Amino acid sequence: MFPMLTRFLNSGQQTIRAARYIGQGFVITLSHANRLPVTIQYPYEKLITSERFRGRIHFEFDKCIACEVCVRVCPIDLPVVDWKLQMDIRKKRLLNYSIDFGICIFCGNCVEYCPTNCLSMSEEYELSTYNRHELNYNQIALGRLPVSIIEDYTIRTISSNLPQLNNV
Repeated sequence: MFPMLTRFLNSGQQTIRAARYIGQGFVITLSHANRLPVTIQYPYEKLITSERFRGRIHFEFDKCIACEVCVRVCPIDLPVVDWKLQMDIRKKRLLNYSIDFGICIFCGNCVEYCPTNCLSMSEEYELSTYNRHELNYNQIALGRLPVSIIEDYTIRTISSNLPQLNNV
């Protein structure tokens, strides 16, 4: 008789516990129902990235000394640096620099360890293409400055909505 009674009490406790979990789920759902939506209409509204956002890498060809530190600190050996040693001045001359953003993990090690600061992270996050080979950027494509999101005409800033004061 006692085993049947204990099974009945255990099933009652499990039923109460399940009802409590379902009630907690409903409370969380109802608390989210009163919040405002955070959806943005992407092509017409864009997010302003944070100050430390790691977007597309910007490269300055004139500053690079072809030291290949960026290749050594990259976890996947991604940057491709082609250089030629000039024997008359005993220096390296950079021929080609490229990064494939289809493989890049945007860790920022190359930017952090670059001794001449020729690499920097930009705020550009729109890198989608239909062809994977278009994500392989050479030094010319890396050297183009991205359009700042704040200067983009699709974003309305607070200062642009204020009325203009005429200087008399």
